[in-house]
Amino acid sequence: MQEFLNNLVFILERFTWSSVLDILLVTIFFSLLLYLLRDTDAQTLLRGVFLIVILVFLLTSLVNLPAFSWLVQTVSPALILAVPVIFAPEIRRGLERMGSMGEFRLWRSRKGSRTMLELEETLVSVTKAVVQLSERRHGALIVLSRRGGLERYYKNGVMVDSEVTPQMLLQIFYPNTPLHDGAVIISDNRIKAAACVMPLSSSGVLNSTADRSLGLRHRAAMGISEVSDALAVVVSEETGTISIAHRGKLIRRLDGERLLNSMRAIMATDRQDRLSKKNLVEEPMEDTE
Repeated sequence: MQEFLNNLVFILERFTWSSVLDILLVTIFFSLLLYLLRDTDAQTLLRGVFLIVILVFLLTSLVNLPAFSWLVQTVSPALILAVPVIFAPEIRRGLERMGSMGEFRLWRSRKGSRTMLELEETLVSVTKAVVQLSERRHGALIVLSRRGGLERYYKNGVMVDSEVTPQMLLQIFYPNTPLHDGAVIISDNRIKAAACVMPLSSSGVLNSTADRSLGLRHRAAMGISEVSDALAVVVSEETGTISIAHRGKLIRRLDGERLLNSMRAIMATDRQDRLSKKNLVEEPMEDTE
């Protein structure tokens, strides 16, 4: 114990501004790591690892245990190499999320008003289709791209490149049709592809719920929202419940009006767009049957 106190006094005597910067950088590193691993199974595992490391450090520092200290020093390099293997999926998702933050797109300013109206028409069409899919209990997953970065996902599906209409979405997600099993990706106010495979989420949010209606569609919606800034709309095939996933968060039990307002708020590029869209009159829902 006396040796530990002597070491602590020795460190404090040599504490400088560079030491403050050093500690700050380490704190930022671990904060970023915890942020990237939030709501995942790896977060619980990481807490256990930190607890074990702290206990081992205190044990070897306060008590003279030569054999145990030698064992810890011998095993530590192997454990450091095992970390990337254990946390491989979470590290990959975190890097993809960081990479998506750096993506940007040149907005066409000379077509700003037309783009805003096209976006409103797209959101209204999606809302109409989703409400009717919910009433019929036809499962659906619609992903709306915001800043791009979804090219590799719609390339693994079937290219469609069509206008966004309720009739088109209803036809795609009609049960037992070739394109109903998978996600529809909407980008630049057009349906780019259907039957796309989305990355599945490892989030603890879905694992902790007792609701059995949260299946692969919800896990895929959460997965694409975790690795990109895209907005995913899900219709449960079992209950007809409408949900949206964005930035790793799932909002459930939406009706048509709340769904449209939520999509407007998320998809709006700035405050001016949001104020303009609130003044637009929503058309009544129409039945395509």
